[in-house]
Parts: sequence; C-alpha cells; structure tokens
Amino acid sequence: MSSRELGASLGLTDAQIRKDLALFGSLGQSGRGYQIVDVLKRLRQMMGRDQVWPIVVVGIGNIGRAITSYGPFKREGFDIVGVFDIDSKVVGTKSAGRTVRAMSDLRATIVEHDVRLGVMTVPKESAQGVADELIAAGIVGILNFAPKRVSAPRGVSIVSVDFTVSLEQLAFQVWWTGHTENGVDGGAFES
Repeated sequence: MSSRELGASLGLTDAQIRKDLALFGSLGQSGRGYQIVDVLKRLRQMMGRDQVWPIVVVGIGNIGRAITSYGPFKREGFDIVGVFDIDSKVVGTKSAGRTVRAMSDLRATIVEHDVRLGVMTVPKESAQGVADELIAAGIVGILNFAPKRVSAPRGVSIVSVDFTVSLEQLAFQVWWTGHTENGVDGGAFES
C-alpha cells in the first residue's frame, strides 16, 4: 500500500505517513510502498503487542466482573491469570469461570506467572494500599479504575480510568457539536 493510500484512509497526508513511519525504521520501500502485514507486525512488536501479557485483576465488584468477562482481552494478548478480592464472601466464588482468590495469594500468582500488569477496581479507601501491594509483588503497570489517583515509584506506570472525566468530555463534545451545527461557533464562549 502506498503512503498516499494509507494517508487517505487515515485522513492524513502521504508526507505525514512517511515521516511518522520513518520514526520506526525502514518499514517501506520508495516507489513500492508498504507491506501492510510487515508494518503491522513491526508496530505490534514495538508496542509489546506481539506477546501474551498475563494480568491480575484486584477487586471483583461490578467493574471487576465486567473486566474479567470481557472476551477480547484474551484475543488481544491479555491473559487474566488471577482475580483477587479482600471480601471473604467473594473469595471462592467465580467470575467469568475464574475462581476469586484471597489477596494473600496475590504475590505467589504474580511471581508464578511473571505478571507485570495489574488492574485495580477497588474502592478509593483501598486504592493506595492495593497499588502498593501490587508494586511490592512485582507489578510495573497498573490500570486504575479506583476513583482516586494513586502514586507509584519511578519505573511503575499507572493509567487511571476516570469515568467522570470521560463523561465530561462526552458532554462537551455533544454540547459543542450542537452549538456549532446551529451556526454558533467560538462566540458561544462570549458573555
């Protein structure tokens, strides 16, 4: 596929495609374009998506159960190898066919499966403590659904999912689209 075709499909210029892909090394040949399968393979390698990532999920409330039930994770290379909760009423139950285990089993599971990624869906009061426990056990990347920002030492990445911020962004997009379609542009902010 040529850079022009790639650009057109993505709404970019062919020059932008060539420049951006050149950052990742020689992925195409001048005058011949790009072998899409090769480009995808190289991009997956660079993003760490050419391997299976074992992950653990801590907190099996509504969000935790939704995450463990999400089928595309496995297909996309994310294998949930353990689900954990502190609530003794939940421990021993099943979530998407996986037995919910006690937090006391967390470290052993992380070590056994060489887990580097964890997902937290815990209450805000527990968030920092659970993050600390994951990090102490060897986790270096946390997807945080807790409604609280947590801190981590250098070398540990945390991505927080904040539903309120996402809804605010959506509300603004809907508001802005409604105002711009009705002939009101940047002047909508004037008082």
